[in-house]
Amino acid sequence: MSRFLPTTIHASEMHYELPIGAFLASALVLLPVPWHWRARNIPTLSIVAWLFVSNLQLGVSAIIWADSIRKVAPVWCDIATKLQVGATMALPACCLSLCIHLERIASVRQVQSTPSQKRRRMFFDLTMCWGLPILSMALHYIVQGHRFDIVQDFGCKPAVYVSVPAILVIHVPVLIVVFATLIFASAALYHFFRRRITFARHLQDSSSALTPSRYFRLMAMALVQMVWATFLTLANLLLTIRGGLLPYTSWADVHAGFGYIGVFPRAFIPANHWAWAYFTFWSMPATALLFLVFFAFGQDAMAGYRSAFASFRKMVGFPPKPKKARVPSMPTFNLPRFPQLDKDSFSTSSEAHAPATPASFHAKSVTETDIPLTPSSATSFSTIVACYHPEHKPQLPSLDLTPHTIDMA
Repeated sequence: MSRFLPTTIHASEMHYELPIGAFLASALVLLPVPWHWRARNIPTLSIVAWLFVSNLQLGVSAIIWADSIRKVAPVWCDIATKLQVGATMALPACCLSLCIHLERIASVRQVQSTPSQKRRRMFFDLTMCWGLPILSMALHYIVQGHRFDIVQDFGCKPAVYVSVPAILVIHVPVLIVVFATLIFASAALYHFFRRRITFARHLQDSSSALTPSRYFRLMAMALVQMVWATFLTLANLLLTIRGGLLPYTSWADVHAGFGYIGVFPRAFIPANHWAWAYFTFWSMPATALLFLVFFAFGQDAMAGYRSAFASFRKMVGFPPKPKKARVPSMPTFNLPRFPQLDKDSFSTSSEAHAPATPASFHAKSVTETDIPLTPSSATSFSTIVACYHPEHKPQLPSLDLTPHTIDMA
């Protein structure tokens, strides 16, 4: 217990940013839900659910134990600590299920999905995203030396009997899932680069709601989350075993006095341990922010925001936003086919000074179907027909090309 003696005494102060940040993260993570719900994407919906619940319980605990170490709400702490253990496994498991699906799409093993295949995939996704975290919650009881701990300002923390079985039960399974996720993500990228030219057509043939843009957002999100989860798991493991491991002698010895509740006031927490507790609290809102970056600003999300805003305006009674008036297009007119001049009618001889006669113009034959489409009245329409009839030759004015002398006086 000597390693927990304080190195510095912390002044009592309220940390209002803790519940505000947690509640804000739990609300923002719900923004991409409509698109993922329409796509029936169980892994991403499960990630949203776990992030929402985890940040919500962190915010509630930060309010209950703000500048306090009272032993209140024990049932809440029993639930909250198990959720924290489950969330540690849930996020890597959801990303693994997602990467397995992305790798299957990028390969040629899945072109069309039958109803039975969809049911099997749904069962697999539910098992990975919810069954595996529940199993980790149950296995946590093996190394749960007492009921839980209460840390000032942060609230409930799961109790772990630091030993070799604790490493094997808590940390090693998470690292295995993370490693498997990276393998499937690498395989999916390999298949893509092999078929990058026909990838969009392959997504269309597989009857998937994915597009290349959505595919890469999901893949990038899974890779970033796995790198982040690897860092958190390894850092927590190193900090846990730094003070040494306890011998796991027997079940009875480890679980003796199981109802004990550990209390840790801020003044008795070393500065480095307090800094790590502060960092682990914000790691969950940061994970929600990483998820939000990949999905909150896509085209589907922006369309959903506009639809929600329009529904809100309608609900509160604001008039709908006026649409821009469409300018009607001007009617188009076909130009009339005027008679063309015969190039033989022009001469460079002295006869060019003679007045041109109408006989020197040869009009092309005009049929009645060559009438221009004009919005004219019946009178003007008959006039145009008469003008274009072959027996009516166009009378063009004579051109007087005789040179004139200019009186300069």
